[in-house]
Amino acid sequence: MQKKAIICVDDEKIILVSLKSQLKKLFGNDYQLEFAEEATEAFEIIEELAAAQVQIIMVVSDWLMPGMKGDEFLIKIHDKYPGIISILLTGQADGKAIQQAKEKAHLFCCLQKPWTEEELFEKLSSGLKKLD
Repeated sequence: MQKKAIICVDDEKIILVSLKSQLKKLFGNDYQLEFAEEATEAFEIIEELAAAQVQIIMVVSDWLMPGMKGDEFLIKIHDKYPGIISILLTGQADGKAIQQAKEKAHLFCCLQKPWTEEELFEKLSSGLKKLD
């Protein structure tokens, strides 16, 4: 059975720590969980996973990050790996950026910071149902 991975990208370490504990609680060891603090690092992880035949099923990305905004990042991922489900985390994304991500990256949903554990579980679970 092919291993499956979920990647989370956020420039705030505290957010990644929170996501890690919540995703471990939600999924246990069902998925390989990877974390990156910027888009460039996330691209490296994606290439390594792809080379290792690990299927990347979801990317959860912050919107406001140094170097590259989340909508641009998700569009680049979608261009190369169109089957990956994308979720944008934001406390301040503008409507235009969200619309662009919906149109060009097939954004599954936007999760507002701060989110509740229930919201996170609901959004990720419904996103994963799209894969079935």
